[in-house]
Amino acid sequence: VYPLLWKQAQSFPLFPALGEMESHMFECVNQAAVHEELEDETRRLCDIRPFLPVLKLVTRNCGRAERLLDSKIGVLIGKGLHELDAINDQEVKDFRSKMFRMSEERMQRVQMMTWMEWLQACFSPQLETSGGATITDGVAERPADLKVIIHFDQSQVRVLHPYIRLCIQVKEPPHLTLVHTSTVKAMFDKEISAIGAVQVRAGLFHGTELLCKPAVSSESSGRSDHTWKDSTLEFDIAVCDLPRMTRLCFAIYAVMDKVKKQKSTKNTHLNKYQTIPWVNTMVFDYKGQLKTGDIILHCWSSFPDELEEMLNPIGTIQTNPYTENATALHIHFPEYSSHPIIFPPFDKILEKAAEIARASDCFHIELKEIMERDPLSQLCENEKDLIWTLRYDCRENFPQSLPKLLLSVKWSKHEDMAQLQALLQIWPKLSPRDALELLDFNYPDQYVREYAVGCLSDMSDEELSQYLLQLVQVLRYEPYYDCALTHFLLQRAQGNRKIGHFLFWHLRSEIHMPAVSVQFALILEAYCRGSIPHIEVLKKQVEALSKLKSVNELIKLGTIKNARSKTKEAMLTKEAMMTCLRQSGYSETLSDLHSPLNPNILLSGINVEKCRYMDSKMKPLWIVYNNKLLGGDTRGIIFKNGDDLRQDMLTLQILRLMDLLWKEANLDLRIVPYGCLATGDRAGLIEVVSSADTIANIQLTSSNVAAAAAFNKDALLNWLKERNSGDALERAIEEFTLSCAGYCVATYVLGIGDRHSDNIMVRSTGQLFHIDFGHILGNFKSKFGIKRERVPFILTHDFIHVIQQGKTGYTEKFGSFRQYCEEAYLILRKNGTLFITLFALMLTAGLPELTSVKDIQYLKDSLALGKTDDEALKQFRQKFDEALRESWTTKVNWMAHNVAKDNRS
Repeated sequence: VYPLLWKQAQSFPLFPALGEMESHMFECVNQAAVHEELEDETRRLCDIRPFLPVLKLVTRNCGRAERLLDSKIGVLIGKGLHELDAINDQEVKDFRSKMFRMSEERMQRVQMMTWMEWLQACFSPQLETSGGATITDGVAERPADLKVIIHFDQSQVRVLHPYIRLCIQVKEPPHLTLVHTSTVKAMFDKEISAIGAVQVRAGLFHGTELLCKPAVSSESSGRSDHTWKDSTLEFDIAVCDLPRMTRLCFAIYAVMDKVKKQKSTKNTHLNKYQTIPWVNTMVFDYKGQLKTGDIILHCWSSFPDELEEMLNPIGTIQTNPYTENATALHIHFPEYSSHPIIFPPFDKILEKAAEIARASDCFHIELKEIMERDPLSQLCENEKDLIWTLRYDCRENFPQSLPKLLLSVKWSKHEDMAQLQALLQIWPKLSPRDALELLDFNYPDQYVREYAVGCLSDMSDEELSQYLLQLVQVLRYEPYYDCALTHFLLQRAQGNRKIGHFLFWHLRSEIHMPAVSVQFALILEAYCRGSIPHIEVLKKQVEALSKLKSVNELIKLGTIKNARSKTKEAMLTKEAMMTCLRQSGYSETLSDLHSPLNPNILLSGINVEKCRYMDSKMKPLWIVYNNKLLGGDTRGIIFKNGDDLRQDMLTLQILRLMDLLWKEANLDLRIVPYGCLATGDRAGLIEVVSSADTIANIQLTSSNVAAAAAFNKDALLNWLKERNSGDALERAIEEFTLSCAGYCVATYVLGIGDRHSDNIMVRSTGQLFHIDFGHILGNFKSKFGIKRERVPFILTHDFIHVIQQGKTGYTEKFGSFRQYCEEAYLILRKNGTLFITLFALMLTAGLPELTSVKDIQYLKDSLALGKTDDEALKQFRQKFDEALRESWTTKVNWMAHNVAKDNRS
């Protein structure tokens, strides 16, 4: 379009005044109603999606290369850099300028790399271990005229904003009612008198530890201005005793005076408190200066009920960006002195520690029992005092117990805090796996987190990849953008493109979440500026996912329209899907890209004939690729739009870790931890495992009656015999035995529920594996209030039939299977603390079945932590025997599932 426009302009009289073609570019109004300059001329209009069908020619006002890079980064990370430019926050500006400088230095180093260094960084060897409606009248440039009809009476007051938006969408004129201000005031007075008193509760926290008693500001009933002009919140703690990472947490609530029972409602039980807006802020700013002056904090709406004192210390310290509908809290930090109060520098803290150490003694007592407890065990005050008294003994004999020592420090006493910092300087380095726990929310201190990150630096790239999911989540616990963890992740990502790839997607997939939107955008921008060659590779993936989303939405629309005739609908919609995929705009974008699931795999071209969509609610796409590097073999990926894949992603990551731990102990249980990646708001990809089928399909193939299929014990063995003969069959049965043992133990330990014959699969080589992890940590489905799954893990007679090669009675083969299970269980027990830590680090991710410490308690019970190996093995054997006894109920459940599915289809 651009060169054509320039050619046409040559015939106009003032053409010479335009100057060079390169000094101009197009501008449009984008979907966010912001002017966007289109630096990248290769982008298509269908990808840009301007709000109005108008492009404006504007003059470039700075270096083209810089503008083009900014534009590409904005499109890539899903948040235009103009949005970051517009943030009037010195911390954001300082962080961006620091990252810009470091990125430039990084790119200069890349230029100096040898070919071998560059290849190592980019292609590291793989080692085995809502938008509003557009209102225009046709193609006119100006918006359509909007007529507003106003009534001069006092009939009612409408909720204005949603009502007008609705009118615009359906192209109806809004009807407004003009009322006197006194009427509105009377309505608010009435509302306030009904709720009684509005109160603010505030608390000072260090991690989850309350530093002193919460303060409450009370307000008399009926006040209409919702302010507390004469009220000061005072805390019983000296300023010098405030830890560096102190956060001030607020909750606003209404106390009901007397609520008259309404005849219309059956619910007589009414809460004392109504909805509770909450908000948090740091007491010291990112430079370490105690905050002063006026601040407006926009609150968040709700949080789990069980939180102590209604405060939410674990919540974000960002204020709600959606200010229009958020409760605003105006607070004032007083001036404590005539000059700013700065948290003391590190050398001053160590001086204080030395001064105290000269006046104290140490005692030595046995701490073994306390120190070997799991992370979920609570410490009583006496135990904390003992640990603190014997801190040097802890350092000498139990260095890995550092988290327990940190929980024993009185952070509200600056003397204790100083001594801890001095001790940390001589504390032995922890293993990376042990150090992960120190990044939990319970350990907010800056120097502790820097120490933890220092321990992580010993991780290999493979090990770092294993824990990257959690390391991205704990960025939420960092109150300041410029922190050790951010620097560490950027440094390692920019040194290894595979780590960079997954760091990009873990951040990009949550960019829509208001609490992390700015923080994650800043880190993504910093990564892109320091890895410019990677931008085009990632951009291709983002564009491909956008195309797949369009295809999925087309199918959803088609299936709704043709819902009456199912067969006709399926044929029409599949045809529409294939036609769409064959279009040049789609086929080009979807070809020759690195797989988001594994950047080492190049997806060459789509095999359109083999593509389909799946018949579940969200109509996932089953996309098949030809793969040049696999000698004409195909690769399948499933694209899901409308399902949150983050819980599946976490479960598969833990399965991958279990596989690693077993292999470290020389036990290979042939686990199949297929790829799964969340890429956006309820969207993502799943790897298709080749040459595999579900147990349900295998059983149904040999039995046409759904009810009988679950009881066909020979179906599975016969299916393997058809695909393997002689020695290959022996190997396939051994693969089945090992993998069955691995998944029995893994599903038991993780409490994976909703197990039926449609989410257990078998490969033709014999490997059994599970899919679809919507229910974990013992959150099993219930029917009529009764939990459907009473067995601790799935072990049916047809599985045993395969393990024993069709022989009856418990044979030596079955004995080996049982031995594999017990060995695998004991290995996981040894690493119980690691599993608890990894789940704890995911607590603020917002996963439906991982919201509190109570959920993680399931792991402590299933791994029998706190018991001896003998006691734990006895418990495991009881569960194993129970699974064998109850295998018939599993068959009945599977039969019910098959019949229900048969009736639905």
